Amino acid sequence: MKSPHSPGLTPQVVLFTLIRSVLNTSYRMVYPYLSLFQSGLGVGLPAVSLVLTLRSLITFAGPFLSPIADRYGRRVSMLLGMGLFTFGALMVVWLPDFRGFAVSLPLMALAYIIFLPAMQAYLGDRVAYERRGRVMGITELSWSLSFIFGVPLVGALLGRSGAWQSPFLPLALLGGVSLLALWRILPADRPAGQTGPAAAASLPLGRLVQSPAARAGLLTFLLLTAANETVNLVFGLWLEQRFNFQLAALGAAAVLIGLSEMGGEGLSAWLVDRLGKVWSVRAGLLVNLLAAGVMYGLGGQAWGALTGLFLFYLSFEFSLVSLLPLMSETLPELRATVMAGTLAMGALGRAVGTQLAPLLFNGVGMGGNLLAALAMNLLAFWLVQRVQVRVAVRPPGKTAGDYA
Repeated sequence: MKSPHSPGLTPQVVLFTLIRSVLNTSYRMVYPYLSLFQSGLGVGLPAVSLVLTLRSLITFAGPFLSPIADRYGRRVSMLLGMGLFTFGALMVVWLPDFRGFAVSLPLMALAYIIFLPAMQAYLGDRVAYERRGRVMGITELSWSLSFIFGVPLVGALLGRSGAWQSPFLPLALLGGVSLLALWRILPADRPAGQTGPAAAASLPLGRLVQSPAARAGLLTFLLLTAANETVNLVFGLWLEQRFNFQLAALGAAAVLIGLSEMGGEGLSAWLVDRLGKVWSVRAGLLVNLLAAGVMYGLGGQAWGALTGLFLFYLSFEFSLVSLLPLMSETLPELRATVMAGTLAMGALGRAVGTQLAPLLFNGVGMGGNLLAALAMNLLAFWLVQRVQVRVAVRPPGKTAGDYA
């Protein structure tokens, strides 16, 4: 039963979705406007690539920072994350050159990996497992929203001012507003059983590795992201070489992918609790296998290639988002650590796919990439059934929020 003094989850879920849209915009804005950032900074592509690589490596710090949320509360971590994000964005305002850029992007990425696992753990604490997929799915819409709305707004700022640093002050202001909103709307919390000397002596990463369900889920997440990145990195080259797609056509394909991402996130929010988490992940993987087959068999025609890509991204996003609520219950007492580990495995999967994709594409062609994605998804399909969770019983008086 919800305490009459505890705020409902609806405004919190809306706030989380908006905040994540801002965070995701800061992450995704560099890629489509890479040439503008590069020329504005007066550096070559290797220098910008080095900053982006450092930003990606930051993700692996997540499992070492997430115990803050498990020991001291989700609110503390979320406030810390947004404070760091605001500071990171302001670095470019203070140092509008490559030094500021090189510090800003990794700091904002660090803020993201502190904020996100704490937010997901906060929802896991307050939303019953049977309804958690819908709530987490709603917040995952922020990924596609950032691409559909946030990135074009950044483009408008860049086009209007012509200055590469123009998006960073608005991002800092939005970060500051988000920080104040979180401080105002979130209740103080400290997860049960995570206080005192026992908590300080615990080894969350060791427990994560020792859990069979958590291990299976983490490996499933790695395989999902690696399979997707194996196709994601080269699909633009494939469309350009196979069908002579020019810039406008590639842009239209990018919009199609953005819509498919939103479709996958929305479908997961709608269906995952009805169908069951494991079944939903496996159903998405089956559609993903079908999509890869469509691209392999009908990829000689533009409509076949685009149809396959749409289904490939939609089903990937559906499986990925459906896996998150499942992961949130593998070790309920270490939710933030589990979710940070999941984020790190996603980064590792993308790194594997990034290395594998050009080797296959240059050596075998797109068929090699699709077959590799098929193999990884088949392994994930088998592995996810091993993610067995024991739903925690909610203590009397523990709030479940509006959605439970």
